[in-house]
Amino acid sequence: MSTPSRAVVIVSGGAAISPFTTPTAGCSSGLSAGSTDTGLREALLGAGLAVYTSPANVGRRAVTDDPEANGFDGAPEQLPAELTVNAVGTIDEAGRHLAAFLGFLATRDDVREVDLVCHSMGGLFSRAAIRELKTAGHPLRIRSLTTLGTPWTGSFVAEVAGGLADMSLAAGDPRTESIIAEMRDQLTGGSEGAGQQVTSHYLAGTDGWNERQAGILDGTPVTIVAGDWFQASDGDAHAWPHDGLVSVSSALAEHVSPAVVQPRTTHLFHDVHSIFFADQFGLPWHQALTWNPEVFQVVLDAIAEA
Repeated sequence: MSTPSRAVVIVSGGAAISPFTTPTAGCSSGLSAGSTDTGLREALLGAGLAVYTSPANVGRRAVTDDPEANGFDGAPEQLPAELTVNAVGTIDEAGRHLAAFLGFLATRDDVREVDLVCHSMGGLFSRAAIRELKTAGHPLRIRSLTTLGTPWTGSFVAEVAGGLADMSLAAGDPRTESIIAEMRDQLTGGSEGAGQQVTSHYLAGTDGWNERQAGILDGTPVTIVAGDWFQASDGDAHAWPHDGLVSVSSALAEHVSPAVVQPRTTHLFHDVHSIFFADQFGLPWHQALTWNPEVFQVVLDAIAEA
């Protein structure tokens, strides 16, 4: 159970539009916390936890609504752009804004301990925010970090779409090829850094972003969840199996140095990355990482054991 000073903060990922919601108030219409966060939020609230969702938008601006399918309107409160993650911006910029948001919760609501539950690039944004808080000597304690489908070493989809890898990584799978084509359109139409940085070229290697975060997660229990709905018997392990955007090897941080992360537990589900992919490929929402009740239980266990 959460105490008044301990809260869960759900952090959405790249290109996400998510509202600021509180333990007592969600959006008045549509999905109460947006397409990424609603299922998780409702499950964690139902378990008696105090849950916030951190605001995110496509661009450097506050969140008002999301008019797209599975969107929302009537957010309980609109926070300024400086407390809102630019979900298409750079990882470090997102980290600064997320750190400011967490500091806001500490100041306004007297939150002293936070369990971060992160989807997709939200895991990278959160790691950058933890670094910002530690560097500033902020007293807020990060009690635990749980990542769902986070591209710890990048997304092969972004690599192929950005011309850093060959389409052969799709292994001739038309579904994966269509996802890559959609990502290519996003990269040319609106990425402000996120799409270029969510690659092994930026994140991995001895001089990559990951290595520059060595020691940041020391003392923070980390739980990692991956999805493997897309399978190919002859697929390259850099890409296969995957959840639609992130390979299992990346989502499980298999090639990340122990100096950067030593996960307490890892979990694999036969899920897609999000309900966007569930809708696209005719799957029920409970086969998406952020809507699967079995994943909810993993998250609850991670928080309880932290």
